[in-house]
Amino acid sequence: MRNTALHHVHQSLGAAMTGFAGWSMPLRYGSDLGEHHTVRTGAGLFDLGHMGQIEVTGRDAAAFLDHALVGRLSKVAVGRAKYTMLCHTTGGVLDDLVVYRLAEDRFLVVANAANAAVVRAMLGEHSGGYTVGIADADRSLIAVQGPQAVDVVGAHPDLRYYGIKAERLAGRDVLLARTGYTGEDGFEIYCANEDAEAIWAWATGRGAVPCGLACRDTLRLEAGMPLYGHELTLRTTPFDAGLGRVVALDKTDFVGAAALRAATPRRLLAGLVTKGRRSPRAGHVVLDPDTGERIGEVTSGVPSPTLGHPIAMAYLPADRTEPGTRVLVDIRGAREEAEVVALPFYRRQG
Repeated sequence: MRNTALHHVHQSLGAAMTGFAGWSMPLRYGSDLGEHHTVRTGAGLFDLGHMGQIEVTGRDAAAFLDHALVGRLSKVAVGRAKYTMLCHTTGGVLDDLVVYRLAEDRFLVVANAANAAVVRAMLGEHSGGYTVGIADADRSLIAVQGPQAVDVVGAHPDLRYYGIKAERLAGRDVLLARTGYTGEDGFEIYCANEDAEAIWAWATGRGAVPCGLACRDTLRLEAGMPLYGHELTLRTTPFDAGLGRVVALDKTDFVGAAALRAATPRRLLAGLVTKGRRSPRAGHVVLDPDTGERIGEVTSGVPSPTLGHPIAMAYLPADRTEPGTRVLVDIRGAREEAEVVALPFYRRQG
């Protein structure tokens, strides 16, 4: 099990630790519910040092990423970022990524922890014929998320959403990005491993509250954000997940282009809400309310702390994803009524 640079800090705070993608990570410091509400109303602090960070450099870096990924990275301006995906030649998703352009010939690819090695290997496999360097970046990543995140990090009016810039925080050189995975405003701080503890202490001193992976999952689900291994898999395409907008089909050639151009989704990702106390969970079967026939499967589900009732995402036939459609979910042998709703379940105010 690998440790982030903040491991001993989490232990000193009494965090409940868990194994995640080969890393020892804080699941919670106290209450899952309390930490969730902290991010929705204040400022939560997350250690994301387990995320994969891969730098792509060289004169062909932009053209190479246009070829390897589904988006058009060559059009991303320096200091900006793009949400994109790495797909298999079959069109299935290998990982969803955020890619930052740090300079004309330098990009930072941020991958999910569980897929970092796969992304690194596949980028290398697709790099033939391009003058590029592909290397893992060994640095820490700390996120500040919530409506009071700007009070913690400070006002940066020149840093728009999905932007990144070099900055000094707590007297340390960092890369400061305005992105997140909670549905709230927030920042992600890329820093040297030896500076992580000082920046963590600086953020907590300015009001940020440590939060674990448990509330991160409920936050992202309320915001309708996909999680690899649940909503996104090698068996799903970006179009199945309702994310076809990230695919630049007008590019001349890219990995998975032929399969994605021919893709005609027969099932789509949809939101579900139930009125009962029991929450649908990943793997629960979705049924036709009239015939009892299996028509889909839940990919993620939780009792929503913000909304006060269970929410879930599920893959359903394309003709069953209209908001207001009624379905049943088999929750441990009991059939619970559910209604299809538009995603996301929650949008921040302002």
